[in-house]
Amino acid sequence: MGAESESMDLSHITGRKPCILIADDDWFNRDLLQTMLQNNGAEVLAAVDGQDALEKMAQQIPDLAILDIHMPRMDGLSVCSAIKSDTVTHLTPVIIVTAYDTDEQKINAIDAGADDFLSKPYSSIVLLTRVRSLLRMKKLHDEIEARNHLLRQVLGRFVDDEVADIILTDPDRYLQLGGETRSVTILFADIRGFSSYTEKHSAEHVIETLNEIFKPLSQVIFNHQGTFDKYLGDGLMAFFGAPIPHRDAPQRAMDAAVTMQRIFQNLCSSDKDRFCGLGLGIGLHSGEAVVGNIGSEQFMDYTVIGDVVNIAKRLQERARGGQILLTSATYDLVKPMSVSARALKPLRLTGRNTKVSCYLVEQGEL
Repeated sequence: MGAESESMDLSHITGRKPCILIADDDWFNRDLLQTMLQNNGAEVLAAVDGQDALEKMAQQIPDLAILDIHMPRMDGLSVCSAIKSDTVTHLTPVIIVTAYDTDEQKINAIDAGADDFLSKPYSSIVLLTRVRSLLRMKKLHDEIEARNHLLRQVLGRFVDDEVADIILTDPDRYLQLGGETRSVTILFADIRGFSSYTEKHSAEHVIETLNEIFKPLSQVIFNHQGTFDKYLGDGLMAFFGAPIPHRDAPQRAMDAAVTMQRIFQNLCSSDKDRFCGLGLGIGLHSGEAVVGNIGSEQFMDYTVIGDVVNIAKRLQERARGGQILLTSATYDLVKPMSVSARALKPLRLTGRNTKVSCYLVEQGEL
C-alpha cells in the first residue's frame, strides 16, 4: 500500500498539493473519496450538493472537480456546465460520477463539457489514474496560459490585441528567428524643432513632453493594426503589412499618418506654451522588405530591413512640421482611396544617386 500510495502521489504532478473539489450528497461516498484523495497528496474541498460546490469554487478555484450527477438543489451536470461556461474556470477538468452507466448519461456529461466519466462502483486505482492524467493536462494548460499571458504583455508593446491574438495562434511561425520577404509600408515620424526645445527646458520637462506626444501617436499605430518598431529619440518608426498581411496596408499607414498629424496639431492647440516651436514631419514608402526577428534566441527584435526603410527615413527627413510626404510607390497604392496629394518635383534623398518621385498630402486632408 505504501509503494502504491507513493506512486499515486498527486503533488508530484503539480509541484504542490493540488486542490480537488468533490461534490456528492452521499456522506459515505464523499468521505471515502475525500480520504483517498488526501492520502494521495491532495487538498480537498468537499461539497454536499451542486450549489454548495459552486459556492466553494467562488472562494477557491480547484485544479479539478469530481461531481456526482444526482444531487439536490443543483445536479452535477448543471455544475459542470457552470464551470465550463465561466471564463475563469473553463479550463478546470471535470470528472462526472454516476451510478447509472448509460449512453444517455455519457452523452449528457459530454454535452455539459465533462472531461471524463466514471460509473459507480469504480476502482480507486482507475479514479486516481484519471485524476493524474487530467491534472497533467491542467498543468500543461496553465503553463501555456502563463506563457501566452507573458507573450501578450510583450506583444502589446508593438501590436494591438487583435494582431497579438493571431500571432499567439502560431507563435512558432511568427516568433522564431529569421525573416521573410513581405510587401510593407514604412512610416517614420519625427518631431521638428526638438533640438532647440531641449536647450530651453529641463530634462524632466523634455521627457514629460515626449511621453505626452508619443502615447497618443503610438496608439494610432495600434488602432490601424500597424506594428510599432521603435522610438528613435524624438521620432518613431512603424510598419504596416506584417506580421499579419493586409491588402490595404498602405491605406492603413496613410490614415494613421493623417490621424497622427491631427492629434499633434490638437496637442499644440491645447497648450501653445508647452508645445511652442514644435512640429511633426512624417514620411511613408511602400515596397518589399525582409521582415522578421533579428538577434538571438535570448534577445530578438521584430523589425523590417531593406532599402524601403532607408527611403522612408530619408523622405521623413525632408518633411517639414505638419507635412506628410509619401513616395509614388505609396501614392499609387492609396490613390484609388481618393487621397488628396500634390506631386512635388523629384527629390534627391541623402545617400541616393537617383531622385525619388514623391507627393505632399494636402492640408485639407489633415
